[in-house]
Amino acid sequence: MVRKITDPEEKARIARSVLEALTDWFGVEESREEYIEKSRGWDFFAAMDHEKPVGFLCLKETGRSTAELAVMGVLAEYHRRGIGRELVEEAKKHAAAAGYGFLQVKTVKMGCYEDYDRTNRFYLSMGFQELEVFPELWDEANPCQVYVQSLREDQAFLDLILHRHSYRGRFRPDPVPREDLRRILEAGLAAPSGCNKQTCSLIAVDDPEVLAKLRAVIDPPVGETAPAAVCVLTRRIIAYRDRCFAVQDYSAAIENMLLAANALGYQSCWYEGHVTDLDRIGDRMAKILNVPEGYELVCFLPVGIAEEAMAPPKKKAFEERAWFNEFGREGDPDGTDTVV
Repeated sequence: MVRKITDPEEKARIARSVLEALTDWFGVEESREEYIEKSRGWDFFAAMDHEKPVGFLCLKETGRSTAELAVMGVLAEYHRRGIGRELVEEAKKHAAAAGYGFLQVKTVKMGCYEDYDRTNRFYLSMGFQELEVFPELWDEANPCQVYVQSLREDQAFLDLILHRHSYRGRFRPDPVPREDLRRILEAGLAAPSGCNKQTCSLIAVDDPEVLAKLRAVIDPPVGETAPAAVCVLTRRIIAYRDRCFAVQDYSAAIENMLLAANALGYQSCWYEGHVTDLDRIGDRMAKILNVPEGYELVCFLPVGIAEEAMAPPKKKAFEERAWFNEFGREGDPDGTDTVV
């Protein structure tokens, strides 16, 4: 349970009990004491196990429109129980209600220390996006990574759609937690389905041995370094007369999963033609996964954290592909139309 703490002495006491137990992250005494002292004046949220404080988060204002996660800690024995996620969600609600438009957090750049890499992956899974790295803000050994996210849910959702791109590079070896894979699958299953025939089914693969067997039949190889993958299955079920919407069903499910994976801090790519071509790689993959007759494996989605920088594809201008009221008619800001 997360509750807001208002008493300055209680804030300092909880901060001290948590930070002094997290020396891997807060081992510098001077910095730790500064956090404890400043926590007295910051918005303070504590995660409690009955009456025992097991984690906390502090918010501070950094601008008229921006609040920052100034410090957060969860006792090691309570990691991976969703407590950090609850703290951040509560802080986001508070910041949004207070009128802030953005939330930011500073950490050490990915790739410097494994402990901080786990922290980075957590923030990415919470919807934060990389803003900028300041190599000398702290010191050369600790380049500062700034993450941000919009507190306007509509804008955050649109940004997710606009900035998602296919990723074909190498993945980091970090495993994808089952809880994240389940959320990705749930997003796929929530997609619309023609006449609700629900022709699409999904198999998440995170067993290294099974992944190795799948990769052995994918030629040329794709997603070789991904620590997990989703295989998309379809069934040809007639909706009415001779109409079947299986392609539409699994396409909607795939797009949902790509967005969900991106929202959780992962990257992926839609590989369909590669497994459904004349050599029928998908059939061999289905056999490995014990897929029964009547189902066809049509898509392979590698899932993992990107190891390489992404280069967004060049898109045509809006006016070349979208119009108002008729083909080739551009809508002007004042509501009038111009044929282009």
